[in-house]
Amino acid sequence: LKGSFVFAADLIRALSLAGADWSMDFLTLSSYGSGTETSGSVRIVRDIVDDVRGRDVLLVDDILESGLTLSFAKKMMVERGARRVSICTLLDKPMKRRTSLTADFVGFETGDEFLVGYGLDWAHRFRGLPYIGVVEKTT
Repeated sequence: LKGSFVFAADLIRALSLAGADWSMDFLTLSSYGSGTETSGSVRIVRDIVDDVRGRDVLLVDDILESGLTLSFAKKMMVERGARRVSICTLLDKPMKRRTSLTADFVGFETGDEFLVGYGLDWAHRFRGLPYIGVVEKTT
């Protein structure tokens, strides 16, 4: 959730202005540990409270890379009885995908750069930048 909160807030406001009305809950999953690459193992940090049975669910995330975390979340919502589960991501890195998962709604497709800003961080820094930037490696 930490990385997607800026995008999610802007998306919620835009959908509200367009007349959408819905309930919202937060699911926090982690597959990273302390590094910048996925560990391959997904764990639930904070589960949802709302019952999703018979409902349409939109999973919103900042960046779709390996697909492991969002695949886990989508499977979890389906197993809990969601009628339909769609995925919305601000950034998509298809070259990093380790699953067949695709997003239903994508803001931007990006390359294999490490990105910061607009909610994305590097070692808990740069999350508040009002834009998305690339962290360049120096030699």
